[in-house]
Amino acid sequence: MTNKIEQAITDFVRGGDNRDVALLEKVLHKDFRVTNNGFMGKPGITIIDKEKYLQNIRDGVFGGLPRKMAIEQIDASGTIAFVKLRLESSENHFVSYNSLALDTDNEWRLINNLAVVEPKVNPISHT
Repeated sequence: MTNKIEQAITDFVRGGDNRDVALLEKVLHKDFRVTNNGFMGKPGITIIDKEKYLQNIRDGVFGGLPRKMAIEQIDASGTIAFVKLRLESSENHFVSYNSLALDTDNEWRLINNLAVVEPKVNPISHT
């Protein structure tokens, strides 16, 4: 079971990195949501539904940068699972808590991605 959960998470991350909407369509539940506090510098909570998320991928707002991925925790119970990830791109650090459910076709789908994204701090230049 854990291998299939890891594969779903990997497909989610790689789908974003490569702006692969077809791969994301396969791994995201129809009711998928991204939840973020302080999204892109805006105060408060932002919730993005699946269609808006995929449109942002298509439009180049999200994705396009390869990220290093480390799965820190998987907790599965029957047909539900939780995965904690740390991600790093050339521009940002991410902590991501992901809820998954085993769908009727026996495939794991992401339901919610709760993320904190922090820009990397550039070293101060001494010129």
